[in-house]
Amino acid sequence: MSSRAVRHPVFARFFDRLSHLMEREAGERRDELLAGLSGRVVEVGAGNGINFGHYPPSVTELVAIEPEPYLRAKAEDARRRTSIPVRVRDGIAADLPLEGGSCHGAVASLVLCTVPDVEAALAELRRVLKPGGELRFMEHVCSDRPRKARLQGWLDRSGVWPFLGGGCHCGRDTVAAIKAAGFEIEQLTRFTLGSDWMATNPHVCGRARAAAPIADDR
Repeated sequence: MSSRAVRHPVFARFFDRLSHLMEREAGERRDELLAGLSGRVVEVGAGNGINFGHYPPSVTELVAIEPEPYLRAKAEDARRRTSIPVRVRDGIAADLPLEGGSCHGAVASLVLCTVPDVEAALAELRRVLKPGGELRFMEHVCSDRPRKARLQGWLDRSGVWPFLGGGCHCGRDTVAAIKAAGFEIEQLTRFTLGSDWMATNPHVCGRARAAAPIADDR
């Protein structure tokens, strides 16, 4: 599916700069996120391709899905500097341009906060994964501290945070959504990036597998 409606030109430029500034702190987390992947992998919301250099050589093909034009162009630039085979494609997480059961692994990195329909996006990731395929995720999530969680919820409901952050929601319970989508969490780490007071903390990094494959009705 084409993603012509996805346009966040100001945020895209801000994100591109911020991701490089945060690489010293986030780089080790990206290594942790992607370690051990192999075969054909799909990454949804690949952004500017900041993850590409962290994929292990055992990945034989990376299909990088990015709907935002500015970031997709940056991902193309990153692809040319990457040693593994990468295909950058236009598309959205809820309608992936891939056949069912065609990927050994799937990666969602700081993207499930922005997708309009988390349930649909996770269902698509299950659809394209082979039986036994693994979902890797790194996301910021709702706080377990009541006061901060209320602040995150207010920022989301007010529309302030999604407007400033290109559709980002800082108070989503993404781990619960992954479980509800039929994935079994096999590994989960909670951590902080930047200052703890930021609305985009805490973060989680984890691995999950589908309890059973989804039939591809396409």
